[in-house]
Amino acid sequence: MESLSAPAHRGCVPRQGLLLAASLLTFWSLPTTAQLTIESVPPNAAEGKDVLLRVHNLPRNLMGYMWYKGEIVGGDLQIVSYVIDTQTTSLGPAYSHRETIYPNGSLLFQKVTLQDTGYYTLQAVDKDFRSKRVTGQIRVYQPVGKPSIRASNATVTEHKDAVVLTCLTNDMGISFRWLFKNQILPHKDRMKLSQGNSILTIDPVRREDTGGYQCEIFNPISSSKSDPLELDVQYDPTLPSPGISDGAIAGIVIGVLAGVALIAALVYFLYFRKTGGASDQRDLTEHKPPASNHSQDHSDNSPNKIHEVTYSLLGFSGQESKKPTSASPSPTGTEPVYAEIKK
Repeated sequence: MESLSAPAHRGCVPRQGLLLAASLLTFWSLPTTAQLTIESVPPNAAEGKDVLLRVHNLPRNLMGYMWYKGEIVGGDLQIVSYVIDTQTTSLGPAYSHRETIYPNGSLLFQKVTLQDTGYYTLQAVDKDFRSKRVTGQIRVYQPVGKPSIRASNATVTEHKDAVVLTCLTNDMGISFRWLFKNQILPHKDRMKLSQGNSILTIDPVRREDTGGYQCEIFNPISSSKSDPLELDVQYDPTLPSPGISDGAIAGIVIGVLAGVALIAALVYFLYFRKTGGASDQRDLTEHKPPASNHSQDHSDNSPNKIHEVTYSLLGFSGQESKKPTSASPSPTGTEPVYAEIKK
């Protein structure tokens, strides 16, 4: 960006020469690579701040500049003019004592007001009395105040009532948006905004619409939110509860029945397992043969009582299947079997 030099000296020079030069002006086109432009610094200004209309790509061999308020050139609209060779400034009818012109053609506005908003035209004149015009713009805004919300009804019944929320403000040239629970309000088919978004209509309301609503107003330099307005959506007792749907109720019933069936099957299994085990133990006790004296003597010295029972049973079976021919008992019927078990 071009640096600014000191403000030009303000003095009175004859206006006849400049007016005569302006009346004889012809216009020329600058190369596209050196387009004469005006930049507003800042682009959007708050009321009471300073704004500079900065000039870029001035042509060479200039004689001077003239600034006008508006998009046309006219004697009554002239703000100020500047002659480069003599470094003199001439004030025009539109001068408001807050403008300062610089040698590079830029124009400073101090403590701008809303009335300063608009277009400004620069006319650059070269020494051959040819000129070029370019227009810039100043935008001045006031900081916005705090808005408020007016509701048609803050307590409504779901599926029956509608509610209209209106954002109230005295500011002009602003934009509106709505917030719900500190978030930008999502778009729903039941919600409609007026032209300009200052009025929000919800028709019909639902339980999910319960909560705090805010409207926010803003312009390019500031924004402000209203206090939250709490909307209370009451339940309609004549309608089914929106909390549990028919499908959810059916799922709960099926789950309960499945749980009861599972518990019944578990109880059945445990009961018959217990009674069946007791019956088997009772049958085994009834069919167990008495042990012989020899087995009882051996059990006192043996650490494994299971083998003792097996030995006694096999010995009894062997004695019963093969009767001795002599009077003396023969151990040959049981000993081989016992030895085989021990292996």
